[in-house]
Amino acid sequence: MASSSGQNGIQLLLAAEQEAQHIVNAARTAKQARLKQAKEEAEKEIAEFRAQMEAEFQRKVAESSGDSGANVKRLEQETDAKIQHLKSEASRISQDVVQMLLRHVTTVKN
Repeated sequence: MASSSGQNGIQLLLAAEQEAQHIVNAARTAKQARLKQAKEEAEKEIAEFRAQMEAEFQRKVAESSGDSGANVKRLEQETDAKIQHLKSEASRISQDVVQMLLRHVTTVKN
């Protein structure tokens, strides 16, 4: 009877170990599934965020490039106006400068 009781106890322990192994395996599988789901959700959020940032970047690039053409045209007009101003000033005072240079070159100081 003692041998039968001992044998019965070992069988009971083996059954409990197998049940515990099944519980651990089920928990491990559930954990892996949760991790996979969390990874997929994180990747989806990252993709959405990246798309949102890319759209905002493209919008800003489009805004700045649209202004760039206007800025270039404005700068060209300002440059042309300054060049014309310098040319007119140079032609206006060139006679005076020539006279001053001639006076200083031809004047002899003792």
